[in-house]
Amino acid sequence: CGTRWRIVYFTALFPYVVLILMLVHGVTLPGALGGIIYYLKPDWSKLAEAQVWIDAGTQIFFSYAIGLGSLTALGSYNRFHNNCYRDAYILAMVNSSTSFFAGFAVFSVLGFMASEQGVDISKVAESGPGLAFIAYPKAVTLMPLSPLWATLFFFMLFVLGLDSQFVGVEGFVTGILDMFPQPGAGSLRRELTAALCCIVFCLIDLSMVTEGGMYVFQLFDNYSASGITLLWQAFWECVVIAWVYGADRFMDDVARMIGYRPLPFMKWCWAVLTPLVCMGIFLFHVVNYKPLTYNKTYVYPWWGEAIGWVLALSSMLCIPCTLLYKLLRCKGSLRERWQLLTTPIWGHHHLEYLTPDAEAKLLAPEPPKEKAMRFETMI
Repeated sequence: CGTRWRIVYFTALFPYVVLILMLVHGVTLPGALGGIIYYLKPDWSKLAEAQVWIDAGTQIFFSYAIGLGSLTALGSYNRFHNNCYRDAYILAMVNSSTSFFAGFAVFSVLGFMASEQGVDISKVAESGPGLAFIAYPKAVTLMPLSPLWATLFFFMLFVLGLDSQFVGVEGFVTGILDMFPQPGAGSLRRELTAALCCIVFCLIDLSMVTEGGMYVFQLFDNYSASGITLLWQAFWECVVIAWVYGADRFMDDVARMIGYRPLPFMKWCWAVLTPLVCMGIFLFHVVNYKPLTYNKTYVYPWWGEAIGWVLALSSMLCIPCTLLYKLLRCKGSLRERWQLLTTPIWGHHHLEYLTPDAEAKLLAPEPPKEKAMRFETMI
């Protein structure tokens, strides 16, 4: 455990060091001010474009790991009384602040690149993988000591990828293991499952380091875990929590864990605001759908689009298919089946069946020693 948390401390903090160094160096370059002004000056006309909303939703979902299972998996390691409500605010504040800060480092360098080439910055400021693998590396080559900055930049991307994979694989593996009974002590089930998943992921990712790997990468990036699939999943997650399980019941559960009820605004977010935003952006994307292009020039063929939609539907159809499967397996009338499937097995009803000793043990405050052990386990 000690080695693992030391690795995570490095991979989590090193990108901040590189971003600070790049910002300090970037603001001293000619044209950097123009890039920062371009970054901070909004273009309100862009709000009428569907792709802007899709990109914004995708960025938030990926930054916060919403709908990917990572937060759920890591949160499952917490003790019962862990203040998840406070952690959610801290996560949002740190994540969004980091993204905003990184924009200064990026656009100061892009402003320098536009100044060196004598073009408008809008010509060099790309989005998506083109920014990380084409525009920004090209700008770095124009900087003094370009090999040093190029090494730091790509090593930072490598470290960020490791961080993302840590939580991504953990969420995937935890979901698989939770579906089966726990084995006895000393079992290597988790290690073997993680190794198998990593091998499968590696074989799939080998297609992305070939000569045409960038086209494969963008196909996966836009369909397999894109904004449209995450918006669809998040919409149904909110519907299940707020309207099937019950927003008030969920508020009561959170209050029982942290000692107080969250703000009423949270309930309206779960029940109304978030589902409407998710479905609105989802429909906006469907209505304004355009064929996938790479680097603004290459248009994917129809069979490439078909592969992309197969990747997207492979996760989106899991929700209605699982519901249909559960309904068909139950016995009784349709109303009885629905009532059985939507009756919670956790909450105040569940605690009524616990013995006083068992409930006291479940709700007991976390000892400092166990808290430290849990922290190392999570890292």
